[in-house]
Amino acid sequence: MKYEILKTEIIDGIAIVTISRPQALNALNTRFFEEMDMMVQEIGLNPSVKVLIITGEGKAFVAGADIAEMVNKNQDEGEAFSRLGQHTFSSFGKLEIPVIAAINGFALGGGLELAMGCDFRIASNKAKFGQPEVNLGLIPGYAGTQRLSRLTNMGNALYMLMTADMFTAEEALRMGLVQKVTEPEMLMDEVLKIARNIASKGPEAIKKVKKVVRHGCDLPFVEGENLEAIEFGTLFGDGREGKEGMTAFLEKRKPNW
Repeated sequence: MKYEILKTEIIDGIAIVTISRPQALNALNTRFFEEMDMMVQEIGLNPSVKVLIITGEGKAFVAGADIAEMVNKNQDEGEAFSRLGQHTFSSFGKLEIPVIAAINGFALGGGLELAMGCDFRIASNKAKFGQPEVNLGLIPGYAGTQRLSRLTNMGNALYMLMTADMFTAEEALRMGLVQKVTEPEMLMDEVLKIARNIASKGPEAIKKVKKVVRHGCDLPFVEGENLEAIEFGTLFGDGREGKEGMTAFLEKRKPNW
């Protein structure tokens, strides 16, 4: 597929995907979801990519879904559009590698839902966050009602969803919605620094951290413990990553991943 909305580049094993519909504040439409699905598939098949960064072009990360596309949909079409977005954003969690949202500006509605689908979020201090769907007589459709309460708490989620208020990056940081806030001009440098740090670690260990944490959140604690023990064990033994990492530590050298 030829990308019309997404710009992609790979730098030292780090893929950077930029959503580029600045004239529409990067609003999400069907074409976006088709392109993002294809991009995720391509990244998943590229063993050289260790981290994926998603950001937006212009003054918005993503300012929401494309209202002009949605306004004439009927009930069945609305449900289908919701499921399309849910599928795409859930695919970030299914990628083995970390997915980082670099939030450069407005992350509203579907844009915040996109960010929440990523593994974690770094934001410019000029970024704004919100779920304004009730202003339109709607609710979030891309799993925002589910992820927001899990990433913050039920009270924060209900407050944000019911008031449709906009929040600053610092407020999002206090709620745990983002993990770090930077100056706008430093955002991509900081995110790339984080990505390079992650890419320097044991690649299988990073994948397993993501797998165990994400899957474990949906399991009873004891079952999560069991999953952790199993995956921990797979990294031991000759020819395994843990063996190399521990040997390198004892020999006071860098591991050969």
